[in-house]
Amino acid sequence: MKITIKTKEEIETMREGGKILARIMKELEKIVKPGICTKELDRVAETLILKSGGKCSFKGYQNFPACLCTSINEEIVHGIPSERILKEGEIISLDLGIFYQGFHADMAVTLPVGEISPEVRKLIEVTKEALKKGIEKVRPGSTFDDVGFAIQKYVASQGFKAVRDLCGHGIGRKLHEDPQILNFIEERSGEEIKEGMTFCLEPMATAGDWRIKQSRNKQTWETADGSLSAHFEHTILVNKTSHQILTE
Repeated sequence: MKITIKTKEEIETMREGGKILARIMKELEKIVKPGICTKELDRVAETLILKSGGKCSFKGYQNFPACLCTSINEEIVHGIPSERILKEGEIISLDLGIFYQGFHADMAVTLPVGEISPEVRKLIEVTKEALKKGIEKVRPGSTFDDVGFAIQKYVASQGFKAVRDLCGHGIGRKLHEDPQILNFIEERSGEEIKEGMTFCLEPMATAGDWRIKQSRNKQTWETADGSLSAHFEHTILVNKTSHQILTE
């Protein structure tokens, strides 16, 4: 495993790309509502990225056909935008990456479509908080297992399951770099976190079982039991004493 350490110049570039991505995600959040189709969300995302001077990280990556991942209800990640119209009471994960001046940034949020039940809102809030719990463990000298354990412990304490077969990842000149960062831990023996590392933490939680299956389109992953799923992600920098979220 080779985890890249970024230079000050590389970090500044990633910081700028992360800020751009965060602004674009805020614009997308404003237009998620009943009646909009996911292909329109993708069109807006790509337009904003190109306007910013960046490129879409996902489009064409491993044959993914769009700029934005739109995963609805039981879909966990890699949902493909289509003519599907969002309906009141659904939830949708928006996962977006930007390639800016040679470096990638990646983030995801899960949003309600109109009014949702208290139980579903709790799933979203717990997954968002799980990301926060994981980020709090990021500092030089801690390990990636510390991060995964914090995520798993919190999600389980709230009555949900952390997805085990999908994970966070290093990021930089490549969209996916070492290491793979699990959202659960069985044995504590993780790689040490060091200053200058950049990576994505992305807890995914389900209202039912953690097991997953691939959709018919061979791109999207969804819960095996059809239960609802939520997903949040930030790109993180490890600094001298702690960490910085690059995508906010």
